[in-house]
Amino acid sequence: MAPKHILGISAYYHDSAACLARDGEIIAAAQEERFTRKKHDRNFPLNAVRYCLREGGLSVAELDAVVYYDKPLLTFDRLLETYLAYAPRGFRSFLEAMPVWLHEKLHLPREMDKALGGEYPGRFHFCQHHLSHAASAFYPSPFERAAILTIDGVGEWSTTTLGVGKGSKIELLKEIRFPHSLGLLYSAFTYYLGFKVNSGEYKVMGLAPYGVPRYYDRIRRVIDLREDGSFRMDMRYFNYCQGLTMTSRAFHDLFGGPPRAPESKVTQREMDIAASLQKITDEAMLGLAKHARAVTGEENLCMAGGVALNCVANGLIQRERVFKRIFIQPAAGMRAAHWARRSSARMHCSACPGWSAQATG
Repeated sequence: MAPKHILGISAYYHDSAACLARDGEIIAAAQEERFTRKKHDRNFPLNAVRYCLREGGLSVAELDAVVYYDKPLLTFDRLLETYLAYAPRGFRSFLEAMPVWLHEKLHLPREMDKALGGEYPGRFHFCQHHLSHAASAFYPSPFERAAILTIDGVGEWSTTTLGVGKGSKIELLKEIRFPHSLGLLYSAFTYYLGFKVNSGEYKVMGLAPYGVPRYYDRIRRVIDLREDGSFRMDMRYFNYCQGLTMTSRAFHDLFGGPPRAPESKVTQREMDIAASLQKITDEAMLGLAKHARAVTGEENLCMAGGVALNCVANGLIQRERVFKRIFIQPAAGMRAAHWARRSSARMHCSACPGWSAQATG
């Protein structure tokens, strides 16, 4: 039987990348920024695709499948519902976002076909964002079965998912939905501390050891951590649903002033806020891990997503011995979307806070 070649693509948001698999084994993977020298390059990863194909000795026409890491229509649904919920606030943000969606993101098959030179003979496959994350963690792991946690800003509607992997199957059991998001909470503080969102989060984590968590109680006012590991954010303090910034005036009043100007001096205040945020993140992720263990009964844990790269919180989960072994996907921006075609799951829509059940399809 001829080998099957699947190309996974992540593009048009940040850190565009490509990955080529042959019969489930990775042949090559690369981020577009490595070729263009543009940090976090969001454009179609044409150079990365060419590299992967060259390493595999393939042409575009020889690919059996091309898979995208996200379902753009579900993401567009979230954007429209959010804009309508906050109307007329957010109209400026709506006007800025719509041209990109109407000319590019809603026509991804056309855009990808154009980028691949019209040589790909098959149809494009789109899998859910957090399923891509889950697949990118579980399938490369050494485990035959494991609990799976994916934690990031947002993918379609989900911000956090809890699932289980067994053999070649992944089942996503629960989700926490937008706008309640540990990733967006962390990004809001990244913005407030004067760093670039989706780029400077690691700097916030690096600042934390130099501070003391003096602002812990204030942060607990903007996020409610619950016993089952779920959480709910007080959206009065945030602006990302309806505006062009991450934080609101109420947030600035709570923390004693406007956001730090980028490139200005970092003071002890910023270090203390970072330390407080890290303490909250530790508690939140430990709660999620404990809940995952209780729900699945599994001894192994796989993690993926931007928040799952918080090595301080990961270290706490390991020290607490919630699971016997932990595997963390180390390149969350390079979701291996091709693997997700081997699993089956679909999102369950719900407006309820906390955990929502997911139905298996």
